[in-house]
Amino acid sequence: MALPQSNTLPKRERLYCKKDISNLLAKGRYASSGPLRYCYVDNEGLGYSRILVSVPKKNFKRAVKRNLLKRRVREAWRLGKSAMGGRTFDIMFTYTSKEISSSEAISAAVGNVICILSTLEK
Repeated sequence: MALPQSNTLPKRERLYCKKDISNLLAKGRYASSGPLRYCYVDNEGLGYSRILVSVPKKNFKRAVKRNLLKRRVREAWRLGKSAMGGRTFDIMFTYTSKEISSSEAISAAVGNVICILSTLEK
């Protein structure tokens, strides 16, 4: 019996290990979608995707604004990750816009990334 997919983001789905981040930056492919730039690499059948969200201090000096944008990106990923269709990736999202985008705009950008990644060939 398969367990239903929950809309959570546990620690195992967060990319935090220095070795894994270095691997992602070295071997990953880059692309952009809306206010986001993303880097992704297939994580060799780990069973789940892992993400890392970055908002540069250069664009947003206040931590409150950076944290708001990171929360919005993580929320959009959490709600849309079930549409990946079984594909698993390590993904780094970098917020590149100099303005604070609405939750809808960020959700649309993350949804576009999910759609692109789920249709990639193996």
